[in-house]
Amino acid sequence: MDKDTSRKKLIIAVLQGDDYADTVDELNRSGFFATVLSSTGGFLKKKSVTVMIGVEEEKMQRVLDILKQCAGRRQQMTYSDLSMSAGGPNPSIPMMPVHLSVGGVVAFILNLDDIQKY
Repeated sequence: MDKDTSRKKLIIAVLQGDDYADTVDELNRSGFFATVLSSTGGFLKKKSVTVMIGVEEEKMQRVLDILKQCAGRRQQMTYSDLSMSAGGPNPSIPMMPVHLSVGGVVAFILNLDDIQKY
């Protein structure tokens, strides 16, 4: 049996819990397999998910593109009730649109000597 000599990478990606289902689905549809680990963010103490993906070096950029597309930082509009800051709900004060920065992924890329699947 010939040993595969292609270079391999391990991508360890930490993303927000809300983003993981779509991200893993897209990785799977694109032919990549991922191991998902629950984790907790150290800064905001929010649910996060750590995804480990073993991949050949030539396919690494496609994985990074999927991570950015599905879990990358983006703007989202929500509406805020400004009357709450004035002492309580007031129906005469309209809800105001507020742009929030959501999402975000951190990817650690490591060299691997080998990947074996049984």
